[in-house]
Amino acid sequence: MEQLFDVLLALTPPLIVAVATALAIGAFQRWVLPHVGAPGDRRFPRQVGVLALAMAGVVLAIIALPVSESIRGMLLSLFGLALTAVIALSSTTLVSNAMAGIMLQVVRNFHPGDFIRVGEHFGRVTEQGLFHTEIQTGNRDLTTLPNAYLVSNPVTVVRHSGTITSSTVSLGYDVPHEKAETLMIEAAQRAGLEEPFVQILELGNYAVTYRVAGLLAETRHLVSARTRLHGAVLDVLHGAGVEIASPTLMAQRRLSEDSRLVPGVSFYRRSPLSGERSPEDIIFDKAEQAEYIERLRFEQSQLEEQAKTLEASLRATSEETERIRQQAEIEHCRRRIARIIFFLDTIAGSP
Repeated sequence: MEQLFDVLLALTPPLIVAVATALAIGAFQRWVLPHVGAPGDRRFPRQVGVLALAMAGVVLAIIALPVSESIRGMLLSLFGLALTAVIALSSTTLVSNAMAGIMLQVVRNFHPGDFIRVGEHFGRVTEQGLFHTEIQTGNRDLTTLPNAYLVSNPVTVVRHSGTITSSTVSLGYDVPHEKAETLMIEAAQRAGLEEPFVQILELGNYAVTYRVAGLLAETRHLVSARTRLHGAVLDVLHGAGVEIASPTLMAQRRLSEDSRLVPGVSFYRRSPLSGERSPEDIIFDKAEQAEYIERLRFEQSQLEEQAKTLEASLRATSEETERIRQQAEIEHCRRRIARIIFFLDTIAGSP
């Protein structure tokens, strides 16, 4: 019995270290992590923090073991060798993705909610972690991309200030290019694009290839804007009696000289229903939420800075009226911060 008691007494320090490490990890996730960022942006700091605390706990547990200095040194050396071996053996996968994740967090060239294109993948960013980045594609599916892949391949980010949306169409040589350009400029304007322009891309064997493009200011509706532009090109060209020869028009039938391969003009236009959601709202629902969370997090940081500035000004102000006004503004900031935190916690707890 005494020997068992002695063993337990000797193991008390490492057990205390293990319990302290577990409590530190729990405290980090409960009290520190909520103040780091929004729920959708906490995966990276959570992974880094838990990994660092766990490794520190292992080192402290080895130091606290009731063994001789030589054995303790051997154990620390063994732990170092094991860690080095893991890094060496996983350099092309785990560690490379982790290092790439740290690099992406430092560079911050894209954020949740942004449209990005890398290789054959295109979608909106929903999550950024230590090892991978998740995007939502045009089919509403979620695609996980390793961070090492994002670092080793060019990443195109759609700018929030606007992007160029275009459509390509082939027309016959019998259509004057001035007429074609005028009609396609009209189509781009109908589609809601700003500063439209037309380019002649190719003089082919059978047709001329044109590209009509314009600035789309509201990038959230990128998918719908492309559809609207394609539809507007069809409507305007067909309405003007212009045949579309994309990619090559080949007709094996008799036609009169004044016949044109243009569908009849339809006067039916479906009006959007009240409260009808856009395709982007359905396709990129998770990305929309991630972007909204990012905006709330930024607003929270701005309000916190404003509250600190007001509190400093309040301490330096002696005039009663000014103090009352500043106290009211501080309370307004705190209430708004509390509502944002409650909303973010609600999102974090929802499935």
